[in-house]
Amino acid sequence: MSAAESRHRGSDYCGTGVLPARTLGTAAANNSNANQSMTPQPLQGHRTTLTLLVLAYTLSISDRMILSILFPDIQAEFGLSDTQLGLLGGLSFALFYATMGLPIARLSDQTNRKRIIITSLVIFSLMTTLSGWAAGFVSLLLFRIGVGIGEAGVNPASHSILADYYPPKRRAFAMATLMLGASLGMMFGFVGGGYIAEACNWRIALIAVGLPGLLLAVVMIKLLREPARGTFDEQAPAAPPPILATAACMWANPAMRHLVAGSVVAGLMSYGLTQWLPTFFMRAHDLSQSQTGLMMAGVFGILGSIGALIAGKLFDRLSIGGYQRGMRMLAIAPFISIPFFIAGLFADSLSTAIGLFLIPGLIGNCFLGPTIAMIQTLSPVHMRAVSSAIKMLCLNLIGMGLGPLLVGLLSDGLNPHYGDDALSVALAYFVLVGLWGSVHFWLCGKHLARQQGS
Repeated sequence: MSAAESRHRGSDYCGTGVLPARTLGTAAANNSNANQSMTPQPLQGHRTTLTLLVLAYTLSISDRMILSILFPDIQAEFGLSDTQLGLLGGLSFALFYATMGLPIARLSDQTNRKRIIITSLVIFSLMTTLSGWAAGFVSLLLFRIGVGIGEAGVNPASHSILADYYPPKRRAFAMATLMLGASLGMMFGFVGGGYIAEACNWRIALIAVGLPGLLLAVVMIKLLREPARGTFDEQAPAAPPPILATAACMWANPAMRHLVAGSVVAGLMSYGLTQWLPTFFMRAHDLSQSQTGLMMAGVFGILGSIGALIAGKLFDRLSIGGYQRGMRMLAIAPFISIPFFIAGLFADSLSTAIGLFLIPGLIGNCFLGPTIAMIQTLSPVHMRAVSSAIKMLCLNLIGMGLGPLLVGLLSDGLNPHYGDDALSVALAYFVLVGLWGSVHFWLCGKHLARQQGS
């Protein structure tokens, strides 16, 4: 479908006021010196809501990422190849996580988002717990599919709720705070999973990280509040359009096209590296599971959390003068982090490797909060959850689905030539795809500047 055809099909839904990039971006440029007291404030209860959603996202990431710290044990018990491990950690989960996200997101634009989040939380927590009883590769694959189906409803509904709690100029920091769940979940999954697997076994580790989600669901029933839709939008929300109409509306905006493309490529790199880095450290530096978990939590978890908050705040500040400035920041980041990452892969000592990984750990995931916030800002209020789900569909189907699998395939393919260093070489080749994402972020900023100046 051409851009012109998409624009025509989406015109009934993307009429005046529907592409806020122009309105909001122009407002940002015209009001860069406005008094802070004139800025709309978040709704009452925004901190409680944000905290609960961060916890839900933390548990979803923990349930998703714990498998990578358990790869060696699972591989030994079931006799799996690196490609099969990549399938378990990527495509099996992502295929259903991504495809189920669209219909659930449409429900989020029509029905109670609180119920969707709580139901999703219960499903993925239960499936993670049941993974501890897997009898082999196939049954574990099926349970991971169940985890993907459960997690599909958390993000779109959470993004939509936060967009109604926070005004546009506060959303990037709010979304970056939500994305802390990625780093916190990584820490919980890696450290907790590593220690429990060493003390007991990988099955008990899966059960232990699955159960807290059931307890959080009970707390959310009591404390999570559903806000009115379109709180900070001038026009009343229209009825949610069909999914294809939302996709056409997104495609009709070139800034949105490059925003989604850049997010997908950045996610492809991020998911592929994160799933395989624990195995890299255990193979290349002979670390135990608990040692690997602590190292991953410190370098990529804690630093990742700090970097995400700084990136969200900096993006909001840069965007006062136009959203294109924030997008340029995202485009530059991989050129800084990738050389340090590659050097860390081939460092002779563990201490040198950790020192080199500090920069990638800090800025590697800086794109998460700002890109989610921009999806919400560029989308009409009645399309926000579905727009978020379409972006997550692409990100997870391609990024999460193919990232770990491609690294596994590269590692198996390079093994005859590089032997024990095959995984290091595979990761070094794979990280270069991040430069492709930078091109799309830069072009997104270019189109935003053009829209805001028109």
